[in-house]
Amino acid sequence: MNKQFYITTAIDYTNGAPHLGHAYEKVVTDTIARARRSLGQETFFLTGVDEHGQKVQQAAQAEGKSPKAYCDELAVIWKGLATTLGLTNNDFVRTTDERHKRVVGAILSKLHQQGDLYKDSHTGFYSVREETFLTEKDRNPDGTWDPKWGQVIELKEDNWYFKMGKHQQWLIGYIESTPSFVQPDYRRNEVLGFLKSQPLEDLCITRPASRLSWGIPLPFDPEFVTYVWFDALTNYITVPASLGDPAVCGPLGLATNNHQPSTSLWPADIHVIGKDIVKFHAVYWPIMLHAAGIALPKQILAHGWWQKDGTKMSKTTGNVVEPTAVINEWGLDAFRFYVLRELDIGPDGNWTDAGFKARYQAELANGLGNLVNRSLSMLKRYRDGTVPAPANDLSTDAARAIADVCGQLERNELQAALQSIWTLITRANQFVDQTAPFKLAKDPAQAQRLDEVLYNLVETCRIIAVLLWPFLPTTSCRINEQLGLTGAPDQFTGVHWGGLKQGHAIGAPAPLFPRKEP
Repeated sequence: MNKQFYITTAIDYTNGAPHLGHAYEKVVTDTIARARRSLGQETFFLTGVDEHGQKVQQAAQAEGKSPKAYCDELAVIWKGLATTLGLTNNDFVRTTDERHKRVVGAILSKLHQQGDLYKDSHTGFYSVREETFLTEKDRNPDGTWDPKWGQVIELKEDNWYFKMGKHQQWLIGYIESTPSFVQPDYRRNEVLGFLKSQPLEDLCITRPASRLSWGIPLPFDPEFVTYVWFDALTNYITVPASLGDPAVCGPLGLATNNHQPSTSLWPADIHVIGKDIVKFHAVYWPIMLHAAGIALPKQILAHGWWQKDGTKMSKTTGNVVEPTAVINEWGLDAFRFYVLRELDIGPDGNWTDAGFKARYQAELANGLGNLVNRSLSMLKRYRDGTVPAPANDLSTDAARAIADVCGQLERNELQAALQSIWTLITRANQFVDQTAPFKLAKDPAQAQRLDEVLYNLVETCRIIAVLLWPFLPTTSCRINEQLGLTGAPDQFTGVHWGGLKQGHAIGAPAPLFPRKEP
């Protein structure tokens, strides 16, 4: 059976509007997915939305709608974001899907039958806004509650709990013996620090249906609905299970839909998530899977947060970046380029409008755009757009860039790969300045040298288009089109020097990144 490369984003809570952080995570994941396809790996990319919970129930009531109708409207907005960002996701999961409810029911039933779940009564202080019980550690020194918790009430209620604590030592051992499981390393160290500093409490996994009706009912106790952990996190195995993947269906006792799948997805190769939900993905999720007898994902890859002008983004102060507005003004590829070039996966980033404009001008317009436009324009002007005989001046530089980029993409080093591509772009622009083709064109004795220079430039442009495909797919296709080539330049198998043949006719050059006047 053929195992596909399976990559996911976190699923977004529908009760809010998409922001820069959501867009960044999706662009990172899409770029990794595209890169894996370019490297020849069959790849499955999943994103989606998390739709249950008290906040959604209350928001729907406030608008006089049923929670399902309210979520249906919001799902359109989140799917629209995926389209706006040019994502190549293979599926879009909603936690209101029947296929998802089936898998949640199956994992809960198995754990219940094994004795991993128990019912208990708990009295404590409850944050209505955050939908969670608080402890004394959450209090301020003066005994008050921080405003971030909203209304805090004293609550006594029964709930179901998952025996998470008994797996603590196993998980510590697993993370220590599998360094690649949580990345970057400093996030792995944070998880180990958390696990070694305190006993892991059992996990409350339900809410009474009398208080929260908008959720997936427990299959063995309909007076309760499933709380976020077993609902939202399970989305990652929902889609493999719905496709009949035996790696999930087998342990959960689910039918494989009467078909023998030719491919399998599970275990996921990478879950791309934000740093704020590392604990849930690197502690709760592996223990849930381990208890259910399902293999663990290969990697949790955690990215940082964005600030704007050095401060936290806030709608109240208007200090936000609207991804759609940036894309409408500057183009999708300019947005994708800035977030991937500015911020490596892991640390926090700082968006500045001045920094965005500077990168657009220097690297996209003056760097890439200028190289392609003048290379193709000179071939049109001096050789009627016909490719001359091959020459190899820049072949070594191109080979180095290809090797570097392929290695960096295999390690998910997106920022470094972009830097390697731009090293080749800079080298090719320097080659124009050094060889001065416009001077060669004036001297009939230099006709052969002019042919060599022009071949090097247009062939380098072709290679750059292939290397850029995971990052800037629209631009990549436009370069190909201007080179008179058909199809998307989406396979690294076609990246070696000498692809353009003598006598090939290129298309019409056009600016890739028009200069914007301040």
